[in-house]
Amino acid sequence: MNHLPPRQDGQHRRMPASRRYWLVFAGFALIALFFLWQEHRAHLLGSLPWIILLLCPLMHLFMHRGHGSHGRSGRGED
Repeated sequence: MNHLPPRQDGQHRRMPASRRYWLVFAGFALIALFFLWQEHRAHLLGSLPWIILLLCPLMHLFMHRGHGSHGRSGRGED
């Protein structure tokens, strides 16, 4: 990381080009997401109950992963 002291001639240092590109990209992405939300809100909200219902089995599988096998203590006792 380059830690330079502030310039003495009163000019501001410019932002690196890669950071400017990401900021511009983020701005366009936010605008695009806003218009997609505005145009497709009815479709997304109408399917939301079905999406939640379909996610229940996936949540069950992933959330029970840390329990180990049901009915065993998990201490190596057979």
